[in-house]
Amino acid sequence: MKILNGLLVIAGICGLIGIRVIEDSIFYDPFLAYFHEANKNIEFPQFEWGRLIIGHLFRFVLNLLFSCLIIQCLFKNKQWTVQGALLITIIFAITFPIYLYCISDRFDIGYLFSFYMRRFVIQPLALLLIVPMFYYRKQLIKDRLINQ
Repeated sequence: MKILNGLLVIAGICGLIGIRVIEDSIFYDPFLAYFHEANKNIEFPQFEWGRLIIGHLFRFVLNLLFSCLIIQCLFKNKQWTVQGALLITIIFAITFPIYLYCISDRFDIGYLFSFYMRRFVIQPLALLLIVPMFYYRKQLIKDRLINQ
């Protein structure tokens, strides 16, 4: 069973990497090239709001599914997986409207600020915070059981 869980964690990580690798072919995001150039003087790209929002929501759902797979296989606790999904969703719900505002403002709010808001929207950065947090929680529970 440990081998299966390990393989599923690896599959989840590969899924997240796969999303990143093929992002330009499966998601509508005209800002990929804009931020890839790392030149804030490049011309602001033309885009369609509806397609952009749907593309980011689709990417979020895929990232969320792979992140939940990783959390579930690491900790084997459905309640923690739901909590992880909720935390990831809350972070997305906060950063996505801010990123959309940055776009509507043509990144006048700040190039780097917009760049990092975009990172929270398109990358599963919250997973990098949730896994150590749950691991620490697991250690606290284990220590508490030993000390009883």
